[in-house]
Amino acid sequence: MIADKTQVTEEAEVIAAIVRGETHLFHDLIRRHERSVYVMVLSLLQNEADAEDAAQEAFLKAFRNLSKFRAESKFSTWLISIALNEARSKLRQKKTMKTESLDVDSDEEGHVSPAILRDWREVPSEALERKEVREMIQRAVSDLPEIYREIFLLRDVEELSVNESAAALDISVASVKVRLHRARMLLQKTLAPQLKQIDPKRRWFPWS
Repeated sequence: MIADKTQVTEEAEVIAAIVRGETHLFHDLIRRHERSVYVMVLSLLQNEADAEDAAQEAFLKAFRNLSKFRAESKFSTWLISIALNEARSKLRQKKTMKTESLDVDSDEEGHVSPAILRDWREVPSEALERKEVREMIQRAVSDLPEIYREIFLLRDVEELSVNESAAALDISVASVKVRLHRARMLLQKTLAPQLKQIDPKRRWFPWS
């Protein structure tokens, strides 16, 4: 908790300096958040080029609107909220393009899978099985409805708190809990039969 308060204080000081005109400090501000933002948008967009564009646009918008940031929430939460909006915008554009274009190469759609799996999803120990399990879970996460995929990524991948997730998504704490429960249950329903074939005795899901 002390470390978190120290980080928030340091970030507030850096933000104030940037707003005053020390714009060269912006990269220092976002450096620790770059990977989290990129992994988040990549997990949603499933395309590296789109994810890079969305992440860069999110950082640019954060810079342009930094003077509007208020410390009611953490800077990382505010930044992830901007990145989520960019990813959603990209998804809407892709859906529109799919209906307007006949030139989409289906073999290239959704082939990128970020390494979003925590320790409980990194077993069994053999490398081939790990790869199989990771790909299996990544497909299942990608197939979740968007509102459940977002909350699963925020809570179980990025490990944001319930309150931080609510702030990032601009929803209530109760909605966070309901969506996360449904996301987990959907994943468990999809994955349980496949995972039991790999190791029937293993307890795969930490929430079950």
